[in-house]
Amino acid sequence: MSKAQAASAVEKYQKYSGSSGGEGEEERKSNYYDKSNTYYDVVTGAYEAYWGESLHFASRWKGETLRESIKRHEHFIAMQLGLKPGQKVLDVGCGIGGPAIEISRFSKTSVTGLNNNEYQINRAKELSRLHGADQICDFVQGDFMNIPFPDNTFDAVYAIEATVHSPDAYECYKEIYRVLKPGQCFAAYESSMTTSFDPTNPEHQRIKKELLLGGGLVDIRSTTKVLEALKQAGFEVMWSKNIAEDSPIPWYFPIDKSNNSLSTNAVRLFKRNMLKALEFVGLAPKGITKVQAFAEWAADGLVEGGKKEIFTPMFFFVAKKPAD
Repeated sequence: MSKAQAASAVEKYQKYSGSSGGEGEEERKSNYYDKSNTYYDVVTGAYEAYWGESLHFASRWKGETLRESIKRHEHFIAMQLGLKPGQKVLDVGCGIGGPAIEISRFSKTSVTGLNNNEYQINRAKELSRLHGADQICDFVQGDFMNIPFPDNTFDAVYAIEATVHSPDAYECYKEIYRVLKPGQCFAAYESSMTTSFDPTNPEHQRIKKELLLGGGLVDIRSTTKVLEALKQAGFEVMWSKNIAEDSPIPWYFPIDKSNNSLSTNAVRLFKRNMLKALEFVGLAPKGITKVQAFAEWAADGLVEGGKKEIFTPMFFFVAKKPAD
């Protein structure tokens, strides 16, 4: 992405982040495609620098590195789907392709990644070539509310913290149901508000608003609503669980400034000053320091939501499309 393109993305992101709190629900839904696209234009580079090629959280065990936990997280979804060599698999909201590459190698399947963000799709294709996975992985730019594949195309479908960006869970799951072969399964880690979330609690509402703004989201559905939408779309829910509950090390540990040297206030101040200097001399897009400060605020919202157990990025489910 050129500096001019980055500056334009930052400007648009600031417009959305500044107006999200005042938008009506219908306006947020109608803007979801451009909103999520702009969000990932701005944050992808920073996310990759910090997380690597798989842009998602993971449950983590003691003695396990972050990268090891992320790989195990991806292997788990492959095993729960019962993937078999040679099957065709769809990754809904594939990011920059890290999970698709890992899962295709682990399961010896052919994985197609779907994403609406041009920059991320191009990066996924580049990483696939670098890893020698371009024969087993394919990446397509498209909207998961209107999946560009015929009915009954895939042997399995998965999503990792992606379908939360959909403006309507039922319509999104219905599209996934359509392209999935009968008798096969869809599994996902869905970012959700837990049953501990109290919509009448002002503090809970404040945290949810931070999560919406920080994630470029239309809404964050409750785990109950997620299951309702799956069933409404025609799926049989085989099992579901908030996987975060079993994790000895919290999923938010990498972004918690209270116990992580990479997220302390001192490190954040250094980053802001460095970006400010780069912006001043024209080496960084105008407004990037505001985006950095906003991202830090969003990270704090994630940590608060995790600590209060009102939000999880890993409500896991396996849902089956009936054979008939």
